[in-house]
Amino acid sequence: MLKLAGILLVLMIVFGVLGFVVDVAGGLAKIAFFICLIGFGVSLAAKALRKS
Repeated sequence: MLKLAGILLVLMIVFGVLGFVVDVAGGLAKIAFFICLIGFGVSLAAKALRKS
C-alpha cells in the first residue's frame, strides 16, 4: 500500500510539472502567433505602400 502511494505521488508530481510546461508552451505559442500576425500586417502594409 505504501509503495502504491509513493508511485501515485511521483506520478502526481510528474503530471503537475508536465502540465506546467504545456501551459507555458501554450502561452509562448500565443505570444509568437500575435508577433507573427503583427509582422504579417506590417509586411502587407509595406507592400501596399510600395506599389502606390
